Amino acid sequence: MRYKYGCDMRGMLSFQIMWLLSKKQMHGEQIAKEIEKRRGCKPKAGTLYPALRELKDANLIRGTKKGKLVTYSLTRHGRDSLKHAIAYFCRSFGDVIAETD
Repeated sequence: MRYKYGCDMRGMLSFQIMWLLSKKQMHGEQIAKEIEKRRGCKPKAGTLYPALRELKDANLIRGTKKGKLVTYSLTRHGRDSLKHAIAYFCRSFGDVIAETD
C-alpha cells in the first residue's frame, strides 16, 4: 500500500482511539468513520479491532455489549493515561505543529 504522505501514522491509532473515546462513547464503526474523517482513509477491521482489544486488555477502555454491538468508553485509568499521552505528544511534536502554521 502506498501512503499519500509517505507516513502511515499507524503508531498513532491507539492514541487517536482513546482521544475519540474521551469525547463520547462509540462503537467500532463510529470510531473507524471518525478516523477516516481525520486521516482520509478508514482503518481496516483487522487493524482497528486488535487495537481496541489491546486497549481493553490494558484496562484503558471498556466495551459494553448490547446485542451484536459493542460500545466502547474510556476507563478512569484510560482517562489518566490519555492525559499523560497528550502531554507527551505535545512535548514531542509541539514544535513540529508550530512550524507548520
